[in-house]
Amino acid sequence: MTMRRMIKLAGISLITLSVLVGCGQSSKEKNSQWDKIQKNKELVIGIDDTFVPMGFRDEKEQLVGFDIDLAKEVTKEMGLKAKFQPIDWTLKETELENGTIDVIWNGYTVTDARKNKVDFTKDYLVNEQVLVTRKESKISKFSDMKDKTLGAQEGSSGYEAFENKPDILKDIVKDQDAIVFPTFTEAFMDLEAKRIDGLLIDKVFAEYYLSKQNNSQEFQLVKGKYDNENFAIGVKKGEVTLRDELNKGLDKAYADGLSQKVSQKWFGENRVIK
Repeated sequence: MTMRRMIKLAGISLITLSVLVGCGQSSKEKNSQWDKIQKNKELVIGIDDTFVPMGFRDEKEQLVGFDIDLAKEVTKEMGLKAKFQPIDWTLKETELENGTIDVIWNGYTVTDARKNKVDFTKDYLVNEQVLVTRKESKISKFSDMKDKTLGAQEGSSGYEAFENKPDILKDIVKDQDAIVFPTFTEAFMDLEAKRIDGLLIDKVFAEYYLSKQNNSQEFQLVKGKYDNENFAIGVKKGEVTLRDELNKGLDKAYADGLSQKVSQKWFGENRVIK
């Protein structure tokens, strides 16, 4: 074998080895989040702690809610402890990318735009966007919002749907835009105070919030033409193992009847997707 051929073969071997090592590192990087979670025996969950009934603080300032209870059951099935980290909901994907949290899990709607930023688990709950209005306003359908003031939560899937499908509401409301609020609770306060005429909001929030108000009879829920939405858990792009482990946990919690019990507690019926 000539010296030139030996050098050529050695070069090929080094390139092959580099590719294999690179692949190994890539695989390890994809699993690094799950490795860290397993080591710490803890899943850090990013939440909006004002989103009733999914995750919020009760009168004792304790975190409670459907997603809080479900996350505890699912992580227990996974052999982990759930650690809840309240975050600025408008920065949720940034917090996930930076590693401040391991997952986004708090009434997190699956949308095409969000699919470009995160990977989603399987869907576990169905939701839809509704318009909440005061009965005295006589606004009983979306078209009645013509030249009226609309409210929405900043960074919510409702506001995203409002922007993406302008023919449903955006084109007819006052200024062709909505007043955005940091939380749904603040938005409801403005609706009660008549500073806005309608509030575009998650049905699960609206139903639960109004059920706890003494003046709930003064409001009504108006259905529109937005597509039904599904809730899922968001993980960092490429964290395939973490996503798959969460799916296994969701499946096990359902098979054991735990997620149905949580749904019955918060909604009075089973709304969990199998």
